[in-house]
Amino acid sequence: MANIDSAKKRARQSEVRRAHNASLRSRMRTAVKRVRKAIATGEKDVAQRELRAAASMLDSTAGKGVVHKNMAARNKSRLAAAVKAMA
Repeated sequence: MANIDSAKKRARQSEVRRAHNASLRSRMRTAVKRVRKAIATGEKDVAQRELRAAASMLDSTAGKGVVHKNMAARNKSRLAAAVKAMA
């Protein structure tokens, strides 16, 4: 545990940021799962709607530095291709 006041403060700030980033990452992953579920059930209109929400969430988390921008782009691309390939 930190002994110096500034190190204690930094530890508190890091914990708050870690919890916040974890919640953002969880929301992003849930949005991606919703798209995959809609694709699996064959509901194209639902999948398209969920894809828009997931793309927005991916961009948001990448912009905040929670995930890498290339990871977000890769996920968006693969999800869009999967939705487009639906019958």
